[in-house]
Amino acid sequence: MGKQEEISIDTFNNRPGHGYFPAIVRTELDSPIDALVALCVPRREAMDLVAASWPQSGASCLLATVDGGRPVVVLRTPQGRWAACNAFLNDLSATWQDADRRLHQLLKRHRHGYVACVGFRQAAASTGGQSELGLASD
Repeated sequence: MGKQEEISIDTFNNRPGHGYFPAIVRTELDSPIDALVALCVPRREAMDLVAASWPQSGASCLLATVDGGRPVVVLRTPQGRWAACNAFLNDLSATWQDADRRLHQLLKRHRHGYVACVGFRQAAASTGGQSELGLASD
């Protein structure tokens, strides 16, 4: 934990039409496919999701819903690795600051997390499938 760092958006400026949510890191891996598989996304679906994100060359995170409806997110870390995270979309906030407060309430000892940003259209679409996100890290 520590100072807020920017990855793909200005974390201190709230963006209209976007929501912010906490994401708690489960593990970090070297590829987005491996991170998705670690979150129980089937390998073939993980490969499809990563391939679908290629046209968005700046894609730094991917959102998926695994069996049972649990949302997960894979985020590119400042160190260039991929964090496999539990996504707390029920805690979607209008401001980065609110999501950051909620993240700190959710964090337990020796865990870390990120505040992710998603466009509201993407958040609604992700309940039945997968969507790419913008990312702000903690």
